Amino acid sequence: MTNKFLYTIAFCLLLSLQLRAQQVKLLTVSQLESRIKQGKDTIYVINFWATWCKPCVKELPEFEKFKTSVKGKPVKVILISTDLKSKLLSNVQPFVKAHQLTGEIYLLNEAPNSYTEKISADWSGALPGTLIVKGSKKKFHEGAYTYEELVTAVKQVD
Repeated sequence: MTNKFLYTIAFCLLLSLQLRAQQVKLLTVSQLESRIKQGKDTIYVINFWATWCKPCVKELPEFEKFKTSVKGKPVKVILISTDLKSKLLSNVQPFVKAHQLTGEIYLLNEAPNSYTEKISADWSGALPGTLIVKGSKKKFHEGAYTYEELVTAVKQVD
């Protein structure tokens, strides 16, 4: 009887951890634009990345560190995977869990290479790419950021 009880408790704990795991949702460019319009006094730091992109994977901890440093301030960090929609459950969700990414995380629900112009005319489509927005001010950076570079870029938009 004791073993069954312990197995039941272990199963419930495992299930509760699964329910709390960071969920990646689908997002279109128009939904992103609506999200940005919600906070006129908020600075949005939107990073476009992919699970297969080595510079993206290397810089993601910099965004996690930055997000922690601006906690309580009107700054939102949004991570948007550009992986194929078909990879959401097989690649993106496990990647997010394994790398302990938190906060607002989405998978871009757009056809490949159809969204770069909508995000920024300065974007060739190379990854990673980061859009920083506050009101009508926008700055797009193609390439990886370090924490220090990210702090400086956000100050330039503020």
